[in-house]
Amino acid sequence: MSRWRAATCRISAAAASRNAAAESRVLARACAKSPTVPPPPLQTLSRTFSNSAAAAAATSTATSRGPGAAAPASAGPRPEVRLNSMFLSKPCSLALPPDSPFRAADPQYEGIKRFMLTLLLFYSKQSKAIRGANVVYDRITSQVDALAIYDVFQLEKTFKTTFSLLVLHMWLVLRRLKEEGKDGVKFGQYIYEMYNHDVELRVSKAGVNLLLTKWMKELEKIFYGNIVKYDAAISAEARQDDLVNVIWRNIYAEEGSEAMDAAAAPAVQALARYTRREATCLSLTGLISATLTYKSRNHILLE
Repeated sequence: MSRWRAATCRISAAAASRNAAAESRVLARACAKSPTVPPPPLQTLSRTFSNSAAAAAATSTATSRGPGAAAPASAGPRPEVRLNSMFLSKPCSLALPPDSPFRAADPQYEGIKRFMLTLLLFYSKQSKAIRGANVVYDRITSQVDALAIYDVFQLEKTFKTTFSLLVLHMWLVLRRLKEEGKDGVKFGQYIYEMYNHDVELRVSKAGVNLLLTKWMKELEKIFYGNIVKYDAAISAEARQDDLVNVIWRNIYAEEGSEAMDAAAAPAVQALARYTRREATCLSLTGLISATLTYKSRNHILLE
């Protein structure tokens, strides 16, 4: 945990410093234009679970209207999030139906274009696997970057929480791919390479450009360490609350807060139920390494 906290705290601090500096410049310009109006105080964000619970009770239903849809100006009261009753429904396959508009499929060309693409190995097994891995990883990041997942599970959207959720969802997919044997493991390697590239971009975006290789190595150690803990927590020999404790330590816990916060317990337990349910749903899903139809899971958050 100390390595994780040192790495993520420095990355988050760099991003916070950059954002604070930008905000200060904006406030300075605004005050220069309106000298009679005193500048508003800069408030630092701190994750208090009581405040997060109140925010989660007013979760937006934007994901139910579709991506990019704007909320109506006269929207009524937002639905209450009842964490204790969420993620208890029967698991189901995540494969998309054949007529789904979200289904991804390889383009089918004819004539000279198909001939040229065949010569360029566009239709080779490896090329198809890489395109399929790209689709699966896109589904993973669409879930991790959705604002609903932070509202429902009472998480502040920081580099630490985003990275922690990304590792959790990567573990779910890689765990399922191991069930497909050698082909699944190879397919998972393609996804992992995309994950590494994405994390590097996220670290750079957070404001860390110096010693990037060092931080990537630290995050790699955290990734594998968390995967081992998740595997142990969901094994047949694990106790019922092992997964809850691992999720608390990996995603929620701050420096010096090993004991679970009572106010955070419902959200942590809900995320543990979500994790178990997703693992079962993936087990019910057909060959992921042989298809481009892995389902986006944003709808699950609103059940």
